Amino acid sequence: MTDKIKILSTSDLHGYVYPYSYADGKEVDYGLAKLSTLIASLRDENTILIDNGDVLEGSPFTFYHYQKYRDQINPVSEVMKMMNYDFINIGNHDFNYGAKALFDHIETTGSMCLTANILYHGKQLGPDYVIRELCGKRIAFFAVTTQFIPFWEEPQNIEGFEFPDAYETVKRIVAAIKEKERTDYIVCTYHGGFEKDPQNGEPLQEDSGENEGYRMISQIEGVDILIAGHQHATFCGKAFHTAYTEPAFHGSCLSCFTIDTETNEITPELFDCDMAADQRVLDICQERENEVQKWLDTPLGYTPKDLRNSDEYLSRFDKSQLATFINRVQLVVSNADLSGTAIFLRAKGFYHDITMRDVVSTYFFPNTFFVKKITGKILKEYLEKTACFWTAKDGQIIINPLWDFPTPMHHNYDMLDGVEYTIKASAPEGEKILDLTYKGKPVKDEDEFTLIVNSYRVAGSGGYDMIKNAPTVKEIQRDAVEIIGDYIAEEKNIDFEDVHNIRIII
Repeated sequence: MTDKIKILSTSDLHGYVYPYSYADGKEVDYGLAKLSTLIASLRDENTILIDNGDVLEGSPFTFYHYQKYRDQINPVSEVMKMMNYDFINIGNHDFNYGAKALFDHIETTGSMCLTANILYHGKQLGPDYVIRELCGKRIAFFAVTTQFIPFWEEPQNIEGFEFPDAYETVKRIVAAIKEKERTDYIVCTYHGGFEKDPQNGEPLQEDSGENEGYRMISQIEGVDILIAGHQHATFCGKAFHTAYTEPAFHGSCLSCFTIDTETNEITPELFDCDMAADQRVLDICQERENEVQKWLDTPLGYTPKDLRNSDEYLSRFDKSQLATFINRVQLVVSNADLSGTAIFLRAKGFYHDITMRDVVSTYFFPNTFFVKKITGKILKEYLEKTACFWTAKDGQIIINPLWDFPTPMHHNYDMLDGVEYTIKASAPEGEKILDLTYKGKPVKDEDEFTLIVNSYRVAGSGGYDMIKNAPTVKEIQRDAVEIIGDYIAEEKNIDFEDVHNIRIII
């Protein structure tokens, strides 16, 4: 019988353990409990298990943990310790709760952190590479993470960290392995995705340098396996002599590379997470999960309106009143002139009785808020950028494909309150905004405004450098979920006049 090596990888788990939706309680095929069963069914003595980052943020479970038990060990890390990961990589969202949470996670898992292009006070989190010998074959493993973390993360969470370029790090490490080691295979784990389709080279998004998977496999000779992530997309195949995968998010898929040591053939696969949950995993988290469920069902208030995000296209095309509501909250807490917010993809929204479950199922991310001082010129630049979400094809208004695949970027389409404007979808970039007015008067370049946006936008994320570079008037260092929840609890009855201030035309 031919000996075979298996390399398994999870990525972008985002704190999901239990196999059901926090929004409605329905069973789903994702989460660490089901992954654990799937991994056990594939694992043998010739298997390596790797996690590719973004573990600590993203679910109500982890949000609750870091709100109530910030100084304690995250149960998700304890689950990963039980699952006995060989290696872990670090993702950008693993910094969201600060350095202590990150290092507690690394220590608790007991797994070797391979991340080579993140430095803390000048020292790499992980080695350049490690060698493992399986079935008589020498395999080099190393990991890198997108260097864009400083563009997104709050400064206090990455104090003391440096983020060298991922592509250049891969290039350097592969050259070193070739020079110093006699290896049969080189495996790169990359918390980043593909800027171009690996099969045909067609652009998948704006090539900003955030995702460089295509560049790595097409220009760096010697990477036999590339384990990608970060984009929440699904890829599986071979290109440029490299086998690659990207396993979506929340543990819905497991990456598997099978190496036939007789033929040296590498077979990449993605396995759906559709097995029964591992009771051992559920038991580790059960006590905390019970608390989370009680907290989620806490009643907050009532709205006579329908603020559900029931249609991802129409919620943005017709400016859902859910966006109006979030902007109202931001304006109240800041006293700013203008407010900008996005509706996140798969946000639940509110319908009549509102609980904390509805809030955390609507505003997923641990954002805080900033008030910026902007001019009319900057406001127009901001709106022109967000208007690029829309384009036209065959006489129809559509979402710009570059904003929709492979990573849907609905979180980068902001809707503003405080001004009125028209978006001409068919117009070229930079010429889409028409009829921009403030209190009924056309906005002039020299006009001045205060604008509240979340910390993600203030970091320039999504290409909004004009907001990043604007002067800061005020910081509101409270979590968005806390602010929204408190507002609903204080107001009790959430009712307001609909605001239809954004018009989109062909």
